Amino acid sequence: MSLNAYQRTRSMVEQPRAVEQRLIGEITGVMIEARERGLRGAALMPALHRNREMWNAFSTACASAGNQLPDALRAGIISLALWVDRYTSDVVAGRDSVDDLISLNRQISEGLAGKAIA
Repeated sequence: MSLNAYQRTRSMVEQPRAVEQRLIGEITGVMIEARERGLRGAALMPALHRNREMWNAFSTACASAGNQLPDALRAGIISLALWVDRYTSDVVAGRDSVDDLISLNRQISEGLAGKAIA
């Protein structure tokens, strides 16, 4: 079976929560790899851009009228997305570290997996 066929099959049967968790994991992995390579500031932009896009997509989905998540959860996700956008600008400008973005993504991923967050 080719990789494309596998990916199509996975996308048809994978639950939305699992898709979100996998996406967060992939993007977080890219940010960790960039950090481990010693990249800082604007050099992190390719990894940070994908993360910002992901959070923007989450925010947009939560703001849509048909979203069935509880209002408080939707508001929380939108708030996190706004924070990610602002904080990413600080990381690119060299005022902050990518570590808090990585930590947030890990916590959200753990929550999607149903793990208790300490």
